Amino acid sequence: MATIYLIPCVLADDVSETIPTYVVDAIKQCNVVFAENERTARRFFKLMDKSIAIEQFEWFAIHKVEAEQISSFKQKIKENKTIAIISEAGCPGIADPGQILIAEAQKLQCTIKPMVGPSSILLALMASGMSGQQFEFVGYLPIDNGERIKAIKALEAASLKNNSTKIFIETPYRNNQLVETILKTCDKNTKLCIAANITAPNESIITATIAEWQKKIPALHKQPVIFLIHAGI
Repeated sequence: MATIYLIPCVLADDVSETIPTYVVDAIKQCNVVFAENERTARRFFKLMDKSIAIEQFEWFAIHKVEAEQISSFKQKIKENKTIAIISEAGCPGIADPGQILIAEAQKLQCTIKPMVGPSSILLALMASGMSGQQFEFVGYLPIDNGERIKAIKALEAASLKNNSTKIFIETPYRNNQLVETILKTCDKNTKLCIAANITAPNESIITATIAEWQKKIPALHKQPVIFLIHAGI
């Protein structure tokens, strides 16, 4: 039976200390790699251990998981290969296209081994001071400004009703526009956590009320950011 290793990747360049050493041992056991970004994965393997022979693997891209990729994945499972699934950053299967392949592996009753590593979503939640008992990750908000405002209001209302933390992300070049919309839309007492560049030397994870953020609007253009809101006291 094929074994599927879910390989965590660094969130910031060259921060190899965030990856446990046992992940390298798992990589070396694999024959096949399904990577969201092959170039990133190759660089990551060399960062972790220069002795890893990059060309020993069969490489497949999963940034656009279509029928062909799923077929290739199933074929490698039938061949009893040991397969690595790796995200471009963080943990595969978490806000990541690799989850589609993992679902196929579950259907085929493969052995699936998730490896410990950094998840920007969980790290941001841990450091936010917001509720870790009730939380929801909702991915990207709508691009259309009107729909985005509706989504933010709905998240804020749900947070207030359920005493829950709402977590979301944005394409880095639209971060500043999202912050502007949040600050104009949410109640002044709602808490907003902005977690930027997690694990990098310039990491910043700050929680403040909307009223407080309005006095010191951050510049976040092209930075990797996780946003969290929690309404109420």
